[in-house]
Amino acid sequence: MLFMSHYTTHPEYRHSNLQAFAKMPAGDEAGDGGDGLRLVGRWHGLDGRTGVAIFECDDPKTIALRSIAWATTMDITVTPVVGDEAVKAIGAALGR
Repeated sequence: MLFMSHYTTHPEYRHSNLQAFAKMPAGDEAGDGGDGLRLVGRWHGLDGRTGVAIFECDDPKTIALRSIAWATTMDITVTPVVGDEAVKAIGAALGR
């Protein structure tokens, strides 16, 4: 399953979160949710406080653990998402 994670860092943690992220070794930034979590892509707002990431995992608990790990310093919303083909199939089914 694909999950979209949108975050907004609490203002008082903006600098410390950015510094912690900058120090993470390559690959570690996607690995704090346990086995089975794969980062598809991540984009950060230029404000240093907001961003969105797409993760793939089979168990929703995995993405929940990843989100909870950061929840003391930011607000995180996780939404299951699908790609274009799935949405097209849903749209086609509505016309039946």
